[in-house]
Amino acid sequence: MSTHKHKQISLRLKQARGHLESILEMIEGDRSCADLAQQIQAVENTLRNAKRSLIRDHVEHCIVEAMADGGITREDAVQEFARLVKYL
Repeated sequence: MSTHKHKQISLRLKQARGHLESILEMIEGDRSCADLAQQIQAVENTLRNAKRSLIRDHVEHCIVEAMADGGITREDAVQEFARLVKYL
């Protein structure tokens, strides 16, 4: 995976971590359940986007490039992709 993508994903995960800390403070501050649910949804979206970016980058750069370079067979590429599909 490219270093640039690693940095982007890392930033998203740090954002989610900070957001989770804010949610915990909201709970301690006795905020409404609707407010909490909204913020938890935002964290879920951030995590989902980070995961999708990771998987897309892996497919584009690791699997496709390995196939082009002859590093893996078509069957191995399909198996690797199938391993990732369950996380989409």
